[in-house]
Amino acid sequence: MRILLVEDNQALAEGLSAILRGSGYAVDVVSDGASAHAVAAAESFDLVILDLNLPEMDGLDVLRAMRARQNRAAVLILTARGTPEERVKGLDLGADDYMIKPFDIGEFEARVRVLLRRQAGLRASVVSYGNVSLDLTSRSFSSAGAPIEIPARELGLLELLFMRAGKVVAKEAIVQSLTGLDDDLSANAIEQYVSRLRKRLAPYGLTVRTARGIGYYLDKTASPE
Repeated sequence: MRILLVEDNQALAEGLSAILRGSGYAVDVVSDGASAHAVAAAESFDLVILDLNLPEMDGLDVLRAMRARQNRAAVLILTARGTPEERVKGLDLGADDYMIKPFDIGEFEARVRVLLRRQAGLRASVVSYGNVSLDLTSRSFSSAGAPIEIPARELGLLELLFMRAGKVVAKEAIVQSLTGLDDDLSANAIEQYVSRLRKRLAPYGLTVRTARGIGYYLDKTASPE
């Protein structure tokens, strides 16, 4: 999942981006409204975390412009402007959730997970495919109750394929979902992650198949190896 974090407080931006990247998300960070407006217009994101008090362009104007372009990314507003009138205005403009500074980091992470789950069209907190289950709250995989250990970047790839199990996901879409603007992740690197995932999933009766020239999809094997 790809996230745009718009926050002009450098310390807060660095802290939140570190937390999100540590959870395996691809995160881009900008510190002013004009940059947020430009990046959101040019790139595709699953979630935009948006401060309101921004230099150059107010956060609500950024949100207004996003929705005017039919940009359907989920939007979580973070702000010190906590009056009921401000909250109503933001929600009416198309924000999906609102958090008032200062806020609890655990609650922040939970709200991010809820918004991304909703964005993916998933309502249940646990989804299963074959012998493997994905807990969307903890972003962890298991089989028969036993955890499956997966490194962060491979975790992001498996999560993406798992939530679209049986459907082909284009290489370009995978690269875009797993990387930020400052990352350098090639299609060849994706092939390496896919190869590693195949080995990890083999004992659980799942595999990642190649749709030649298009991308990859998660599939069941005849039986667990």
